Formats: sequence, structure tokens, C-alpha cells
Amino acid sequence: MIIDIHTHLGDILNPGGGELIDQKGVRKKRIYDVVTQSELLCHRSVSDSFDDWLYDKLYTWITKASRARNATATLENMRLSMDAAGVVKSACMPIPPYLTFEDLHRAQLKDPGVIPFTGVDYTREYDLDAAFQKDVARGARGLKLHPIIQRVPLNSSKTMKAVEAFSVHRLPVLFHCGVSSYYLEPERLTKEDSSLGEIAHARDLVAAFPDVSFIAGHAGLFQYRDVMTLLGGFRNVMVDTSFQSPEHVRRLLSVFGPERVMYASDWPYGNRIPAIKIVKKACKGDKGLENRILYKNAAALLAL
Repeated sequence: MIIDIHTHLGDILNPGGGELIDQKGVRKKRIYDVVTQSELLCHRSVSDSFDDWLYDKLYTWITKASRARNATATLENMRLSMDAAGVVKSACMPIPPYLTFEDLHRAQLKDPGVIPFTGVDYTREYDLDAAFQKDVARGARGLKLHPIIQRVPLNSSKTMKAVEAFSVHRLPVLFHCGVSSYYLEPERLTKEDSSLGEIAHARDLVAAFPDVSFIAGHAGLFQYRDVMTLLGGFRNVMVDTSFQSPEHVRRLLSVFGPERVMYASDWPYGNRIPAIKIVKKACKGDKGLENRILYKNAAALLAL
């Protein structure tokens, strides 16, 4: 059995994103998908400096591919993807105000394979304690933070306040980790701040709440080395494997240990089967380690 600890339903980039969830027959726009090409290569890299240079050169194509994938995040497509990959549960991440816990809760009622997380709507003032209490009572199994799209730093007072309010529920907090972009110009200037994905911000957050379990999304993307250096020493931090190569996963295992690494695809931004293949390559035939990364760690963390 496999649990995907980091996925998405609905349009997380635009207002009213929950409307996408129930659409039928949605297929990906026919474009050159550079992410698919990277998946075929198991996200293998030449060097950190080359990866940074390549991302900068291919930024437009990568963003177009990501947006095309975002537009396919329906419940119908998620179920097809889960069945094809043998995934039994998908932890689904909201990004308020575009995609909310309410949207994911409705999806869970239709498909119990959906595990909804809750989020923070930084665009309005409201009672966080009451909101989190209500969401957890209805099935929220964690809190999602996305500093880039939400344009709120992980070490800001707003984020600290939200995590403090959520901490009483003893559930994990998954934050986006690593510099990345989601919009093309001119939207990019007003809808995101890529610099807020810097790992130093995450370090400040996890240090402030040693009793909260955190998941560093994507293990920092291209900044996985910073994640190992700055977050590896915190016993309350786990990482997910989305977009990392087998070699990188092995390095993450050496720093975080087998109990703090979990499988993730970031579906629909990433495909599940290539992400599973990467984990298996990283484990080199160790079935016990595979089971821990693909299922046991997430099941224990989410108390399933």
C-alpha cells in the first residue's frame, strides 16, 4: 500500500479553484511538457549550479507545463491516477483563498481516499482557533502553508500565530519548501514572491515549535542541500520526496534517517508512478525501507 503525502485537488492558483474538482473528462492541454521529460530521467541532475542555470533558462516552459497540469486536478483524474499507481490515500493540500479545506472536505465525502489538510486564509481576519477546531473535527489531518503563493513568509508573525493555534491538535504542518514560480509575467509580479521559498525562513519556523511535526515539501526542490544543512538537525522535521532524484533521496535518508522521509508526487504537478520508481531506485531493493517511505511513515504521522 502507498500513501502520497503531498498532492493537490482543484485549481490552487486562481480564485474559485474548488470548482475544478467535480469537472469530468478533463485532459491536459497538448503542450511540450518539460516536467514529463525530467520524470523520464528520474529528475537526475548534472550539478547544483547547472540545475539552477537550466531552471532559469527553461522557466517559461516549466511554468507552462505546471499550469497545464494544475488545470487537470479533478477528483476523477485523481482517482484514476491513484488506482494506476496503487495509492490508497492522498493527502490533499489547500492554498486559501483559492482552494480551501471546504473544497477538499466535499471531495473526501465523495472519495474516502482523499485526506484533506486545512489552511490559513491570510486575506481576511477570523478566529483561527475556532476555524481549526471545526476543520479538524471534520477530518483535517494537517495544516498546509505556501509562502510563495500566499506571499506570507514562514517566519512572519502571521505564520507563527497560525502554527501556534494549530499546534494544540498535534497534527503535522506541511510547508512548501524551495524557490519556485507558478505564474508567467505580468501575473508573476502580483501573485507570488519566489524568494519566500528560501530555507532559512523554514528554519526559523521549525525552531520556534519543537513539539510540532513539520514536513518540508519537496525537500526544498533544487535547494535540497540547504534543507539537509539547515533542517536536518531538527528531529521535528520530515521531508517528502517529490521532484527529487534517487541519488538525492539517498542523501536525504542519510541525513534525516528512514523514519523522516516520505513518498510524495505533488500530483498533478508530478506524476505518481515516476515518483514511486524514484523511491524504489533509492532503496536499492530494500523492501522494508520502501514500505517505510511509501506507507508506514505517513500512516504513523497521520495516525491512520
